[in-house]
Amino acid sequence: MAISICSIQLFTSSHTLPLLPSSSRSVFVRKRFSCSSSKYMEQQNENQSKFKEFPYVSVPHRELMVELVSTVENRLGTSLLPCNLPCNVQYFENQTATAHASLYVRSGHSSSQVDFILGSWVHCNLPTGGALNITSLSAYLRPSTDAPNFLIEVIRSSPTSLILILDLPPRKDLVQYPDYLKTFYEETQLGNQRQLLEKLPEVKPYFSSSLYIRALVSPSAILVSIETEASQAVRIDEIIKDHISPVAKVMLETWLDLCACAEKKLTEDESTALAKRDKIIKNKTIEIDLESSFPRLFGQEVANKVLGVLREIYNA
Repeated sequence: MAISICSIQLFTSSHTLPLLPSSSRSVFVRKRFSCSSSKYMEQQNENQSKFKEFPYVSVPHRELMVELVSTVENRLGTSLLPCNLPCNVQYFENQTATAHASLYVRSGHSSSQVDFILGSWVHCNLPTGGALNITSLSAYLRPSTDAPNFLIEVIRSSPTSLILILDLPPRKDLVQYPDYLKTFYEETQLGNQRQLLEKLPEVKPYFSSSLYIRALVSPSAILVSIETEASQAVRIDEIIKDHISPVAKVMLETWLDLCACAEKKLTEDESTALAKRDKIIKNKTIEIDLESSFPRLFGQEVANKVLGVLREIYNA
């Protein structure tokens, strides 16, 4: 699912905020942004380090995201190219320093089935007090395979509330291709992972306000909201550590084994049709959410810069 940004219409219009392409994709354009100065390279390294620090979230939340990113990078190894995003796209903020974001993108080598991985975090002070923190990781495959993509987003608008979106979004119609449903969702028993979380009393189903988003997720998708009492804020972190983390690791390992690292060749016609579908979804991601939320959050100049790079990546 070329969507690393899930429904950000989670809050009232006074603070509807963007979920940077997580799906959770720090922008790596297929061309290098070269600069010979050592200062530039130092800034590049600092910004990449800043992404992996996930500086505004709790320790269990940070450890979850760092482990997922590290697992993907370690498994895919040299099939991923370095992140070459411009410095001012790897990390950016608004003029008042009330909103900050980091993007991290690594494209796949030309011989890899992986198109790119995209990680991001967003931190924004809310007008009503407190802060919104969104972390995400997405992995996109090339149209040389029709296997699902990977997506995780963790959205926290208060110390006692959390929304989790975790899925292997399908890239084919599940009714028209029942073997696809069987291979990636039935035989893997991914639905069992959602059931593990649903047993917790604090966990409730989450329904995105976007019908488009709901149409893109798989039958095994985990979309849940978690709420605790104000006196039990520590419980959210316990749930992240003891329940969300194990489930996320199982789903990521399933994606790596069955999708990213498994050879599957399509015919030229199949690949062409799939590339067209992937492109539509990627462009819709920008159109339905980022084009409105980015300028509001970061200002038009910064938004234009970041969205321009994202469009180039999505359409490469």
